[in-house]
Amino acid sequence: MFNPGKPRYRRAVARVAFIAGVIAFTGSAVAAPLQPLFPFFAAPEEPPMAQPAPSEDDNAAAELPARLKRQIVAYPTREAAGTVIIDTPNTYLYYVLGGGQAIRYGIGVGRDGFTWSGVQTITKKAEWPDWTPPPEMIARQPYLPRHMAGGPGNPLGARAMYLGGTVYRIHGTNAPSTIGTHVSSGCIRLTNQDVSDLYSRVNVGTKVIVLPMERRADVPVTLGLVKTAHLDSVNRSQTD
Repeated sequence: MFNPGKPRYRRAVARVAFIAGVIAFTGSAVAAPLQPLFPFFAAPEEPPMAQPAPSEDDNAAAELPARLKRQIVAYPTREAAGTVIIDTPNTYLYYVLGGGQAIRYGIGVGRDGFTWSGVQTITKKAEWPDWTPPPEMIARQPYLPRHMAGGPGNPLGARAMYLGGTVYRIHGTNAPSTIGTHVSSGCIRLTNQDVSDLYSRVNVGTKVIVLPMERRADVPVTLGLVKTAHLDSVNRSQTD
């Protein structure tokens, strides 16, 4: 029989109390997450999640001003149905339907000093094209990649239509907010949704007329009466 006054009894009571305390602490740890033992050591932050590259659906969801949305409009011209006309100053591309109508698309065009005009034909079509900036562009912007494989993150977007032997293209964009602006180095850009629609309508050999910046907006479009425009600065090695 234990004597409460003896040391052996006191040690036994202490052990029982210690075991009970451990059990109680473990139970509370299960019920609630443990707090850091050393709160002054901050836990490392999780790396930020990578943002997905823009997709064709992102372009479809981009809300353009009403005037830049794809639509059928009245468009008097003597050019044959199937002709593409770039209205540079007003940032429109027209696909001639005939009968005084055309499909009008909002576009982005060359910034100041990088516009051009003339008549070309589509010589090549590509889906999700690769992008290789020319040396002149790299000289101006040395941070650009030397080559970028095609895909949603590529600045040429979902489709590209190459114009003659020039470095200019009609292509998509992963930056739909630039539609309606003068932003490129001479290429014509549309949203990925619109460029895919245009791509499905044109063929290699399609005639493309690029109007000059100086054309007055109130002059009726009767391009059938206009001689082939001079192709200004078309040999400059620019892209986009």
